[in-house]
Formats: sequence, structure tokens, C-alpha cells
Amino acid sequence: MNDAAEMDDEKEYLAEAKLRRRNNAPHDRFLSSYRARMGYRGDVLVPPAVFGVEGAVDIHCHGHEGQQDGLSIAKLASASGVKGLLFKSIVWRARTDVAGPAGVVREVEGELRKWCDEADVPPSRLWSGWITTDTMGLSIPEQARRQLADGVSAVWMPVFRSANTLSKVGGMSGWWGEEPSVWTDPLPWDKALRVGTYTLDEHGKLKPEYREVFKMVADHDVMISFAHATHAEIWEMAEQVRDLGITKAVIDHPFSPFIDLSPAQMRELTSAGIYLNFTYDEISPLLGVDPAEMCRTIQALGTEYVTLSSDAGEPLFPNTVEALRLLRAHMEAFGLTKDEVHTTSSVNPSKLLGAED
Repeated sequence: MNDAAEMDDEKEYLAEAKLRRRNNAPHDRFLSSYRARMGYRGDVLVPPAVFGVEGAVDIHCHGHEGQQDGLSIAKLASASGVKGLLFKSIVWRARTDVAGPAGVVREVEGELRKWCDEADVPPSRLWSGWITTDTMGLSIPEQARRQLADGVSAVWMPVFRSANTLSKVGGMSGWWGEEPSVWTDPLPWDKALRVGTYTLDEHGKLKPEYREVFKMVADHDVMISFAHATHAEIWEMAEQVRDLGITKAVIDHPFSPFIDLSPAQMRELTSAGIYLNFTYDEISPLLGVDPAEMCRTIQALGTEYVTLSSDAGEPLFPNTVEALRLLRAHMEAFGLTKDEVHTTSSVNPSKLLGAED
């Protein structure tokens, strides 16, 4: 196909996607979803066992305050044949006896091994992540150095304290010293910049402290997520990935309104070796992304730089293991092959965590 034809196809795809999103394409979605649910056949579910997740590696699992319990979900994952979980968050901030999340995850690992020995099941592997806004009074580079030395396997750029997040969904007013501390409406951009975290300087370049984090990530060869970055931040982070030769960079939930990448932008990023991590969060009732559109997008991108994960843990979501099952099942039902599902939910996440074995 020549360049002109490819451009025409791209324009047609973008126009159709825009129209689908605008109208929510209720009839088309009803038709495709009914065909998918009638045509897909997975293993028979026998609660509390979860089937259809064997070999999966979840690179976006939550276990912090108010979320699912880390040990409990690790037990369920192990019993269900999940290869591993990366805890993006876990309860640790109130602890004075650990340096950070890696120490807590090591404790969970120890308890999990005891339980798995008694239950006679292989334990799932567990990894820990750290979010750059969790500095606990240290500078960002100082805390990053400490957490990487302690063994975290992934670093997230700013998430809920980011200016982008605050401008789109608001935040707890107590975070920036206002009382009473309540969840606010979305903040005007100038206030979001003032009270939130933004990774770019006045020249639109990544601030020195974040450049230093990217250098440390490259040196330790760990995964880095761009988190809730704006498009301007994403492209500057992508420059760091290219310049430093980072091979484990990830953009979470690209369909989420926090990120909202077009197919052309997604293609540009995967062409640069940056992984797109599609999540159950996106197709859940809370965000309502059409799983058929997600599947078509993955097919158009190819699976080399695509991952699937849960982004689960909140009480309004299924637990992580069930969210993995649902996402894998939806993608297969809507058109991905079993090999493509395996590549995106097991092979590629394993690469990001150095767990190809």
C-alpha cells in the first residue's frame, strides 16, 4: 500500500472513531457486544476459583489504603495460575520500619510462600512500584535513589497529584492546604499548575529532577510509566526514553480521558518502542470504552508494544484477578487470537519486569 493510501485509511479510521465516540454508537456496540458474548466460550467458572488467567502478569495492580488486600489478592493470583503482580501501590506510607513499598511487598512474598507451601500451589511472583509524588519529605531524586536501591521494579511519574489529574477530575483540597478537605471540582489549569505537580519547566522541557529519575531508571533497567501526563509531558518523556535508550517505558490506559491518545499518536509511540498498557479500567462501566474499539486498535497497532493489565483494586471494580480474566476474555471475544492475548498479557509484561523466564 502506498503512502497516500495509508494516509487515506488513517483519516477514515480517525473519522469513524471520532463519530463512534461522539454518538457512543449504541446500536453498533449492542450488535458487536452481543455477538461477542454469544460467541466467546471460556472455562466454566467455579467460584472462588478464577480460570483464564494462567500465565498473566499484571503490571498495574493496586493495594493501597482502601483498596484490595495485597496478601489476599496474591493468594488468589497464585491459586489461579497468575504468573505475577506488580503492585503500583501498596500500604506503606504509615510504616516507619520499612524504606518503602519494596519492603512491604517482600513481607507479602514471605507470607505468600508459607501459604502456597500449605496449599501446594506455586506462588505468583510479586514486584513493587513507586510513584514520584511519594517523596516523604525528601527530594524526588533522593527518594528515587532510595526506592530503587531498596528494590522497586517500576517507577510512575505523577498520578493523582499531577496538574493534569487535578484539572480533569479535581482532588482532595487538603492536599494543597485548604480546609475542609473535600474532593473538589476540576481545577482551572492555572490553579492545577500552582497546587499540583507538573513535570515540565517554563521552556516546555522536563524539569531536572525528573530527568534525573529517568537517568536512574535507565541505569537500573526498570520499568517507567508516564502515568497521568499531558500530551506535552508525554512527548518530552518520550525524548528521554529515546536519548537514554530506555526499553521499558509504558503509557497506561491510553483511552482514558487522562491520556486520550489518537490512533496516530499511539502508533507513533509504539514505533518509538514505548508500550501501551490497555486496562480493565478503560472497558469497565466507570469509563465505558467500547471493547470492540480497543480490540481494533490493538490489531491495528500490532502486539509488539502492547500490554493488558487490570488497573484494579478499588471496591467498585472486580478484584485484580477477575479484572484480568475479564479483559483477556473481552479481547479474545472481540477478535484477538489466543496467541495475541498471551503476548499482550504475559510475554510483554514479563519483558517489562525482566521475568521472561
